[in-house]
Amino acid sequence: MDVGFLFDMRNPEEWKRPWADHYARALEFCEEADQRGAGGLWFTEHHLFEDGYLPQPLTLAAAAAARTRHARIGTSVLLPALRKPAHLAEEAAIVDLISGGRLELGLGAGYRVPEYALYDTEFKGRFARTEENIREVQRLWAEGALTPGPIQDPVPLWGGFYGPRGARIAGRLGIGLLHISRDKFEHYRAGLVEGGHDPDSARVSDLLPMILSEDPEAAWPRVAPYLAHQMNSYRRASVEGTDQPTPPLIHPDEFRDRTSNAPWGALKILTPEDAAAQILEMTEGLPVRHLIFWASIAGMPDDLVAENIQLVTEKLPALIGS
Repeated sequence: MDVGFLFDMRNPEEWKRPWADHYARALEFCEEADQRGAGGLWFTEHHLFEDGYLPQPLTLAAAAAARTRHARIGTSVLLPALRKPAHLAEEAAIVDLISGGRLELGLGAGYRVPEYALYDTEFKGRFARTEENIREVQRLWAEGALTPGPIQDPVPLWGGFYGPRGARIAGRLGIGLLHISRDKFEHYRAGLVEGGHDPDSARVSDLLPMILSEDPEAAWPRVAPYLAHQMNSYRRASVEGTDQPTPPLIHPDEFRDRTSNAPWGALKILTPEDAAAQILEMTEGLPVRHLIFWASIAGMPDDLVAENIQLVTEKLPALIGS
């Protein structure tokens, strides 16, 4: 299993930097991570977030591909139900070509009503459309129906699904599961069998709620405001367009209580040694390919980002035997 980083490009108003500078700095971090031996650079998708959450992951993925040489270039995740399959297949193929065959295409159904409305697409039935569109992308590439096609045959695809239903969908499609969970893994293997695929072809990866620091206690108060912003925006976004009430805001001070029931459970700041111990326990017996870490939490200070990248790439691999 390799280690990599997820970039979501959040740039909140409280500590906003000019957008061009923000993207330029992220690409510099991509280059640095690649030079330090990162196994993957991953980009995610959301729309209509006030902090500019990355809306077009393949566009940024292409830029990162052109600036790097070794790391896999992935999405975790892109929303295929918002796109025509031919458009997605063409755009992803270009990223694979630019990267020299390094694309890892992670796909999911999403959870936000406004995003589907923005693209004039029905939210209801999104899982079925997601599966249909993934199958069509696979067909277009397999039959050479589009020009140019990707270098890889096939491009590694991943299902970013968290529930039992989604795990079965990933299995039926014969793709990887972007979720490390022993409970869901059995549903995933069942889906592989249902889809006529070899269950031994199972592979899993995941975004881990961790960043690394040599001094987690010192890092916590610095990260807390950024984590509070991240969590509050997720919580508000999850109910937009629904009749559910807006969740109460989490205050950074709440992260001082780091018990198992406190809000800090959304993130762990760990030394490389402590992270390795938890990772080895979590992944034991599972066919893990990629471990993905947050590059930054909501635009946190650059020195914390740089330390995180250095520790994940230079210390963690030896500790987990990758």
